[in-house]
Amino acid sequence: MKLIYVILAGLAGTAAMTTILYLLSRVTSRVMQVPRLLGTMLLGRTHPDGGLSNAPATLMVGTLAHYTVGVLYAIGYLALWESGVGTITASWGALIGLANGLFAMIIWYFFFMIHPKPPHIRLDRYLIEMVLGHILFGFVVAFVYYHLTNPEYTFWQ
Repeated sequence: MKLIYVILAGLAGTAAMTTILYLLSRVTSRVMQVPRLLGTMLLGRTHPDGGLSNAPATLMVGTLAHYTVGVLYAIGYLALWESGVGTITASWGALIGLANGLFAMIIWYFFFMIHPKPPHIRLDRYLIEMVLGHILFGFVVAFVYYHLTNPEYTFWQ
């Protein structure tokens, strides 16, 4: 059951992160739509002007890749918790999310550096937003996993 719970937690965390970043993208007019950016880069569909693709296949591939990575990260969280690193609390979820975000920032940075035709975005801002998004992700993963496995105990420690 732990695996099913952590998969659900990973999906919830990814959905929360994606939703917040999408809403911020709409409000600020900055590129923070991870599935769209990821799909564009994975499929090599950067427009000649450096813009992102809106093709349905691009969004589908980006969304599938993003949620898959989110579930894998959540499984990594479970591995940490099971090995005695941290506890399943709000503070530890956010802290592991911060570490996860810093790791994601490095991955994204190198992805942009090695990509033959990366989109034209403000990479510095995007990377900072990814770290903040992963803090939320970590919190939500811990929250959902905790409440699926321990509904009778307090989470807010």
